[in-house]
Amino acid sequence: MTNRRSILFSVAMLAAASALSAPAALAQAKDKVSISALPFISTAPVFIAKERGYFDAEGIDLEIKIFNAAQAVAVAVASNDADFGITAFTGGFFNLAGKGALKVVAAQSREEPGYNFVAYIASKKAYDAGFRSPKDFAGKSVAITTVGSSFHYNLGMLADKYGFSLASVQMKPVQSIPNMMAALSGGQVDATILPANNALKLEAEGSGKIIGWVHEHTPWQLGALFTSTKNVKERRPMVERFVKAYQKGLKDYAEAFLAKDSEGNRMIGEKAQAVLPILEKWVQPKPTIDTVKVAANYMDPQGRLLVKNIHDQLAWYQAQGLVDKGFSANDFLDLSFVKGHLDLPKQ
Repeated sequence: MTNRRSILFSVAMLAAASALSAPAALAQAKDKVSISALPFISTAPVFIAKERGYFDAEGIDLEIKIFNAAQAVAVAVASNDADFGITAFTGGFFNLAGKGALKVVAAQSREEPGYNFVAYIASKKAYDAGFRSPKDFAGKSVAITTVGSSFHYNLGMLADKYGFSLASVQMKPVQSIPNMMAALSGGQVDATILPANNALKLEAEGSGKIIGWVHEHTPWQLGALFTSTKNVKERRPMVERFVKAYQKGLKDYAEAFLAKDSEGNRMIGEKAQAVLPILEKWVQPKPTIDTVKVAANYMDPQGRLLVKNIHDQLAWYQAQGLVDKGFSANDFLDLSFVKGHLDLPKQ
């Protein structure tokens, strides 16, 4: 009888322990969340936040899905293959957003004077023949990812600024960044437009020559963090926690790579060295500290957008007939997740 009571007591204690531990286990369960992204330095805040546990601390188990073109990043979110996306604005993005599929919640990279990000690069043959300036794209063949891409828009801004016809530029869509690099190095085009890390690689190999940087000619809000409209409506607390973790990654990135001395030179020190292994893990081509000194682009440390510039971008795409005219940027911008957005349009 004593043994029976002992067994029953043990069973009761186990049951009580299980009951007590169940809420703790439930509390520790994380939201499984995915983000579609490109393997660029511009995605660094996400990489940093993941590797340093900022998403975990917010109860988010994050999967990063890597793509090779901005349009694919947006499509992944619109089709529910990813919960978030982070990349450049494109005509395809605006079309999806205009259909109600996407919501922009924070800033990513922007072309800010004094910070290299995207380079104009001429083939060696074209450079030797005198193609030395972004003002001279008229009549040249240029590899881009897709019609309506950010690279297309870069050329459009140049054409508007310097008064040449965009129709005179022979744009050759090749679908991905690696294909753009191959088209230039293989002599199939006169030029291309590439993130700094990729452009520096081609220049080092002798395949091309950097002839300028976008921020020197046409500063703009290049990219953003976005999610599905469904997530904003049905999983708002998760989106808020995601943005909070992302902002921590932005802060670390800014401290590592954006500080300048009194003469305007970048101060790349211990914090940059500490972040470099994370970039080496995720960024392609694999960056060195010397590359990062040149190629670490500007991102607002708080994730604030240049709002009016996004309205201007949409208007340009609509004027080109690449995006439907039946909506405005207000329909896909959700400015409630980040405080203090910049360059707000006048009402």
